[in-house]
This record gives sequence, structure tokens and C-alpha cells, in this order.
Amino acid sequence: MELSAATEVYLEHLIRVRRLSPATVKAYRTDLRDLAESVGAVALAAVDLEALRDWLWKATQRGDARSTLARRASAARSFFSWAKEQDLIAHDPSLRLIAPKRGHSLPTVASQDAMATLLDIQRAAAAGGDPIALRDHAIIEMLYGSGIRVSELCGLDIDDVDLDRRTARVLGKGAKERVVPFGLPAGEAIAAYLRRARPTLVARSPAASPALVLGARGGRIGARSVYTLVARVLSPVVGAETVGPHALRHTAATHLLDGGADLRAVQEILGHASLGTTQIYTHVSSERLTATYRLAHPRA
Repeated sequence: MELSAATEVYLEHLIRVRRLSPATVKAYRTDLRDLAESVGAVALAAVDLEALRDWLWKATQRGDARSTLARRASAARSFFSWAKEQDLIAHDPSLRLIAPKRGHSLPTVASQDAMATLLDIQRAAAAGGDPIALRDHAIIEMLYGSGIRVSELCGLDIDDVDLDRRTARVLGKGAKERVVPFGLPAGEAIAAYLRRARPTLVARSPAASPALVLGARGGRIGARSVYTLVARVLSPVVGAETVGPHALRHTAATHLLDGGADLRAVQEILGHASLGTTQIYTHVSSERLTATYRLAHPRA
């Protein structure tokens, strides 16, 4: 079997058997197709360690980030491990493949004052009754108020949100379902959007959608539209050119920790499988650590 054909079978395995998220499968597809392009039309069994090292070296020469190199090496190891299990190859050439460790760079974090200013601006814009402004206010409040991923927001249906309990049932990575809470301001923004904006938006589509958040044409909103919105409204507030929904997720987690939330509770809210991921993803201000030490340590 040729390498390119084997990668397509593997991608189908990721979708149907492992049920990975579309975003994860897309990343695997990009990396493995790049590998196939690098080594050419060869048999899967002909790919050796030197070919994999040469592939990563070419990526380095292109200027790919360390995180990209690490992700590609991980994709290759996962693919060849699967191929070995399927008896498609006799030896796994990726066992000794080494890539740079990922850097733990953190996204931009908005201060509580900056977020208050941003949300005041969104609230004032929504007060005029424009359907898009009402929707955008609900999106920003929900992303910050719950810390959910942009894919989870876009995947929400109306029935997934309980405004009385102020909780949302989201489908996270690996098709894992969890229930996340959100605050009163987010609940009010969503209720206003559902009452005053969504009926107008859904009327623009020939087929009614069960989606909670709709695009300008009445269908389920896409991640790109949310990225564009967040970049437009958040960049002036935090003074950074490149920001997206992930910055709001990180900001929500940081503000939870700064407010005294337990790290494991934040892990559950964010939907991280490992506490270590939460520890890397979030940071705790030195002021809070110092205050905790002074309150708790007998020698403080």
C-alpha cells in the first residue's frame, strides 16, 4: 500500500473509530499529507527514519514553529503506530523520531477592568436592538462567562442551554460531553438574543436550524465568524493584533483562579482530561500566590 493511500485509511479510522473532533482530524490530515508530499509516491513500508527526519528538517527550513514540528512528529508517530498494529508495516520507523518540545506560550489575557469595558461596549451596542449586535453580545458573554471553546459554542443547540439553571451542555474534544455553568450577565444576554434577535436571523434561512447561535444568513454560525468578531472587539481592548476566542477562554480561566477557584474545578469547567494541561494553560498571578501563602503558611 502506498503511503498516501494508507494515510487516507488512517484518517477514516480517526473519524469513525476514534471519533476525534473535526479540528483534530483536519490537523492530522494536513500533517500526513505534507509527509506524503515530502517523501513522494512510495510504499508505506519504504518510509524509514531518515525520510521522517528529512521531512521535519524541511519544515524547520520553512520556519515552522517548534509547536508545529512537535505536532507533526506526534501525528507521524500515531500514524505509524496504527500501521504497525494493522500489520501494514513490519517495523515502526517513527519510534526514534525526535522533535523539539513544545513551548508553553500563553495567549493574551485581558484584565478584569478591560473585560468590563469590553462587555459594557457590547451591551450598549445590543441595546439598540440590532440582531447582529444582540448576537455578538451573547457570544462574547458566553465565551468569557463559561470558558468554552469556539467549536463548543458553534455546536450548541437551543436545547443544550438551560437558562433557569444557567448551564450549557457542550460536546468537547473526543466527543466528551460536559455541563458548564455561566453567569447571570451571560444568561441575560442569551435570553435577549433568543427573544429579540434569533427569530429575525432564523427567518433568513430556508431551513430552520436548531443551532443556538446563528450566522447572518440564518444558518449555524461558523468558527471563522466568531474568530473575526472576537479579533475585532478584543484587539483594541488588550492592545494585541492577533487575538481570538482562545484568549477569552484563557482569560476566563485566569480570572477564576485569581478569584480563588480550585484548580480541579477549573479543569472540569474547561474540559481538560489532565490537570497538567490546566496547569500549563492557566497561570496564577504572583499576587494571589503571595496572598495565599501569607494566609496559609505558619511561617509566613
